Amino acid sequence: MREYLLRLYQYSVWANTRVLEKLKSPTGDNERARKLFAHILAAEKVWITRMHGRDWSSIPIWPALTLDECAEWLERNKASYEQFFNELTEAALNNIVSYKNSQGDAFNTPIHEILSHVVFHGTGHRGQLAAALRDAGVEPVGTDFIMFVRENPNVG
Repeated sequence: MREYLLRLYQYSVWANTRVLEKLKSPTGDNERARKLFAHILAAEKVWITRMHGRDWSSIPIWPALTLDECAEWLERNKASYEQFFNELTEAALNNIVSYKNSQGDAFNTPIHEILSHVVFHGTGHRGQLAAALRDAGVEPVGTDFIMFVRENPNVG
């Protein structure tokens, strides 16, 4: 399962990179799309912080980031998750992470479910981001998982 979750996270990085490139294009920058993208990156940062058992309360859930800041967050998140996966064993996937959500409610969730959520959360918001671009008359970039698989058959 570790290798599969790693592949899913690699897909997420690939998709986020494509989105960032689109947002940086002359026609791509869109306030709503940028806000959604910054939220994806912030959520990734919150979850990796939680999985390390650290306080995440200083991380804004909906940060107002520039595209350059989004690029920095994307690279930092990528490095953090790569290190996390490098140290993660198959057995540790079942380790429970105890945390509080943004409303202060306490939860206990296995690492494998958190890693799945990180990918699915980003995928959902990338769909909203694509709709925001379409609403502005801009063709969004494709971020389907199968596109990643076709471009990266030996990754993971």
